[in-house]
Amino acid sequence: MTDITAYAQNDILTDLPIASPASSISVEIAGVERLATLQDDWADLLGRAAEPNVFMSPALVGAAAGSYPQSRYRTVLAWKTIEGRARLTGVWAFAVGHPYKSLLPVRVLRAPPFSYGTLATPVIDRVFLEETLDAMLDRIAAEPDLPNIIALHAMGMQGSTMAALANVLAGRGSAPCILEQVCRPKLESVHGAKQYFERALSSSSRKKLRQQRRRLSEKGVLSAEIISDPCAIPKAIEEFLLLEASGWKGRQGTALLCSDADAAFFRTGLAALAQQGGASIHTLRLDRRLIAMQLVVRAGHAAFTWKTAYDEEFGDFSPGKLLLEDYTAAFLGDESIRFVDSCAVDDNSYMSAWTERQPVGDLWIDVRRGGFPAFHLLGKLETISRKLRAKAKRHYLSLQRNRAR
Repeated sequence: MTDITAYAQNDILTDLPIASPASSISVEIAGVERLATLQDDWADLLGRAAEPNVFMSPALVGAAAGSYPQSRYRTVLAWKTIEGRARLTGVWAFAVGHPYKSLLPVRVLRAPPFSYGTLATPVIDRVFLEETLDAMLDRIAAEPDLPNIIALHAMGMQGSTMAALANVLAGRGSAPCILEQVCRPKLESVHGAKQYFERALSSSSRKKLRQQRRRLSEKGVLSAEIISDPCAIPKAIEEFLLLEASGWKGRQGTALLCSDADAAFFRTGLAALAQQGGASIHTLRLDRRLIAMQLVVRAGHAAFTWKTAYDEEFGDFSPGKLLLEDYTAAFLGDESIRFVDSCAVDDNSYMSAWTERQPVGDLWIDVRRGGFPAFHLLGKLETISRKLRAKAKRHYLSLQRNRAR
């Protein structure tokens, strides 16, 4: 049982939980030191959550705070007393600052709270969805130190949490501004691996994968391994960082090892999740040489294929696709996993081999009741800005293709 008391935040003190006037939900604004006490409550909430989201986990938010000290993190925690015990009913983690992908000089609460997060959906008790979300928005609106606009990047658009949020916002008279929507691959099936791939891939695609696997096996011993032991994770993380940096991301300066802060975040975050049984690294080796790796993180019954890397020297053998085949089979054989979020930017990667789709969207919401004209004006400006940038990008890519001919 966690005492609900005041803990130090990054630069202010955490307020005591405040009950919403029309609800029995109490809400507090917590800093990273408070999150360190919530492991048991977080694990309990995941068992009751409408939609688990590892990017709201105290472990990853804490790792981000330690790796990016210049950022300011706030987590909204909702509690409800049930049978004399305070139970955590909601977690929504944010960073205070500039919205992702925006050119507008506006200050917001943004989720996910770190740039490597790929899902903004809050983790809410499925029984108290609307009550909890309403109380959370009231608490943020009452906090003078926080912005009134929430900017959500990659919010799950089809689940019960978004449906509840839409109902709550409608009741508050404050419509959200939906900026973009895309679909990305998701794995959610009752079929075993053989039947799944027979449905998902054409016979020619399956034949090509078999040929590539056979050709690789002719060069040495091809082996797959899942590393989940907390003692083995740190070494595997270092191997992943080196493998990623050896490829095009290293040449472009976007590999994790190109930033001390980014590398520290993944080292710390994955190690912390591994201690809770929430991280694993899938590998494909040729003899002892790593040729593909996939970082996987867990929250409750959901898994997330977070980051991938492969040895470009073996690119003709599609080691990433071969590893996808291996971990897809592992996921489908794991009864504790109900679905796997690909974390892909869109539907254009090789992970589109998964046949299920998850709609995600970027949206801004105003936490104040009644809605404000200035908020809707900002939303329109942001929409126009994104469309202009998308048009400019298409034009640039067209010019690049024409020059390459």
